[in-house]
Amino acid sequence: MTQPVATSAHKIPFGQKVAFGLGMLANQMFPAALGIFMVVLVQDLGFPAWMWGVLFFLPRVFDSVTDPIMGFISDNTRSTWGRRKQYVLIGAIVMGISFIAMWQLHRENGVAYNFIYFLCWSLVFYTGLTLFSIPYVAMGYEMSDDFHERTSIMAVAQWIGQWAWVIAPWFWVVMYDPGWFENADTATRTLSVGVGIVCMLLAMVPALFLPSRSTKDDTHLIPLNWANVGGGMREIVSGFKDALRIKPFRKLCFSTFLIFNAFNTVAAFSFFIVVYHLFQGNAPAAGIWPTLFGSIGALITTFAVIPTVAWMSRKMGKKNAFMLSQGISLVGYVLLWFLMIPGKPYMFMFALPFFSFGIGGLFTLMMSMTADVCDLDELATGKRREGIFGAIYWWMVKFGFAIAGLLSGAIMSWVAFSPGAAVQPAGAVDGLRLFYSGVPIFGTLLAMWIMRDYDLDEARATEVHAELARRKRRAAVTSSQGSGVRPWLEEHGLHLPAMPGAPLSSKTAAQISGLYAEQLHNGVYGLCFSAYTEGQGVGDTLLEHNIRRRMELVAPHTRWVRSFACTEGHELIPGLARVKGLKTMAGAWISQDRERNEREIEALVALAQQGLVNIAVVGNEVLLREELPEAELLAYIRRVRAAVPQDVPVGCVDAYYQFLERPALTAACDVLLPNCYPFWEGVDITMAPQYLRRMVGLVQAAGGDKRVIVTETGWPGNGQAVASAVPSADNAMRYFVEVQQWARSEGVKLFYFSSFDEPWKSRQEGELGAQWGLWDKDEQPKYGA
Repeated sequence: MTQPVATSAHKIPFGQKVAFGLGMLANQMFPAALGIFMVVLVQDLGFPAWMWGVLFFLPRVFDSVTDPIMGFISDNTRSTWGRRKQYVLIGAIVMGISFIAMWQLHRENGVAYNFIYFLCWSLVFYTGLTLFSIPYVAMGYEMSDDFHERTSIMAVAQWIGQWAWVIAPWFWVVMYDPGWFENADTATRTLSVGVGIVCMLLAMVPALFLPSRSTKDDTHLIPLNWANVGGGMREIVSGFKDALRIKPFRKLCFSTFLIFNAFNTVAAFSFFIVVYHLFQGNAPAAGIWPTLFGSIGALITTFAVIPTVAWMSRKMGKKNAFMLSQGISLVGYVLLWFLMIPGKPYMFMFALPFFSFGIGGLFTLMMSMTADVCDLDELATGKRREGIFGAIYWWMVKFGFAIAGLLSGAIMSWVAFSPGAAVQPAGAVDGLRLFYSGVPIFGTLLAMWIMRDYDLDEARATEVHAELARRKRRAAVTSSQGSGVRPWLEEHGLHLPAMPGAPLSSKTAAQISGLYAEQLHNGVYGLCFSAYTEGQGVGDTLLEHNIRRRMELVAPHTRWVRSFACTEGHELIPGLARVKGLKTMAGAWISQDRERNEREIEALVALAQQGLVNIAVVGNEVLLREELPEAELLAYIRRVRAAVPQDVPVGCVDAYYQFLERPALTAACDVLLPNCYPFWEGVDITMAPQYLRRMVGLVQAAGGDKRVIVTETGWPGNGQAVASAVPSADNAMRYFVEVQQWARSEGVKLFYFSSFDEPWKSRQEGELGAQWGLWDKDEQPKYGA
């Protein structure tokens, strides 16, 4: 399971909330300034309304297409800096530079040239916005897993971000004041430099100051190569469908689409309504009133709406807070029709406190609610997909924003409004006003109807969080090869009763050590072959001389060896084992990396066709790790079965209970290959052999007449205890002896885990993960007299 970069159920330090919020200020200042500056295109540079609509539409469509791709890349990036921070930093730089370049427009170049120039730089700018915003938003989702703390984080971020809307309207004053600049297009060329540099620096803050953990060694992430990105496109499409199948998320997306994009369809009309309705088209006379409309509204949102909505959320829940805040905004939209009174511009101020609850309440709540949905998705899929969910959510916003741009131009054309004209046709301004109030009212009412039965409330979110916490506790004791299992027997009422003293209970430590040495000398059925030497780990290529040396050590003590992969040097293991007279259980490592899966399967088939494989294994605990759907794994098994010689049995290794819960898996395998670890289920050493017996017996019952081979069992010699299971040298020797005695007496075929200690696992599991070998990392015997 992919773990979030940083989650906590505790309070997030206020400084981290501010660092995230400064990124939000940049994230909102860029579009706020863009919206103000866009007026210049039609008012001063002569762009017709259709060009204005196209410039709103095309870059945002491009942005909406690239967002899901960026979400997939961000969710699966392996690096020392984690999954997000590097993209936030690069995106900030691209946004800053391209925003400045985009506004270097000169009248003398003509409308056609300026249109193409602006469009091209817009595409670069929106590329930077995608690089920045998708990982940035995902960082916010990951900051906490607490229901109310998420709202607090988003409230602080939105509070800081709202200052963009307080500041940006004042650009109108500067742009149209001859004391500052000779004309508005000269103003935008200059102002864009300051906006670009300042916002670029603000956007860098989350990358520089928010904590993250390294994902360099996270094998659960899909490697980002061309083949996987191509496969990832299928996952994006699949993820898009999966996400929208989640009813609460679908409601969040559609309601946000309606409210935000209905608002943005008419947002640009504010300037024109103030100038042409309140001041009869006299822009100088309008003075700072267009600025006050936006700035005062943003100030109310900052100091009143966001704190109030956050308070409402804690008191009545997020859904009820949403419904109430949007209901208040409807009052504001109605009042704006009645309080836009020529000669009395101050009257519209009375509508702003109500009006501001619409957008101000929307994102404070919706971003927090989307983080709750990410938990719901993890519960269903085992994946943390903040990037994908953030991308899909903002895709809905941005695609609708693009449509809003087209609709704005269409509405202006339909009502015959001509930006820049001194006199407007009769009814044009009233037409704008009608749409200005009517479109947001319609969008808000429809959104409220959609959200009426939203059911991911605090009680359900708490249940989801509790179950995820239980899963994470189980995952904490899961080895990097997935050898941890949940206490399945106990959960299903099959726990064992207390037993009298186990066979070795009366033996001293010295006696157990002697029995261990004798047992190892006599040999075991099979050993799991630990191939990585000290300093090596997953992804490193094995060296033949190292494999040969280790094979020399284990060969006198076993009849079989089991390997876990067929590439990166692992393909040498079966041949070198055969030289020593050993039989081989060779495995193809199967994961989310489908390109590697192909190489692994082809190599396994080739080894089997060469006569070097006695049992072919397709995947090790793929279902336990939830890396592939069962159907896809079964298809791999059938493919290998058809390709290898008929006398080579084919199976799949997984936790024992997977064969009990998945009859299709049991049916697909020629031989059942369960991993059985009493240790990971927290069983006391005195009960462990009997517990193992019960595990194997259940698999045998499920398989009918199919052969069952235990592919992994063992006991660590050191590390942290798991419930009643205590790692120690004495317990490791005792378990080894009792298991081998039982297996021999009952005729059970069993591979012991593991041959050598594996230091590379300590990075992921601590000391416990590196302490399962019968030999240490230096290839010296660990136990015995």
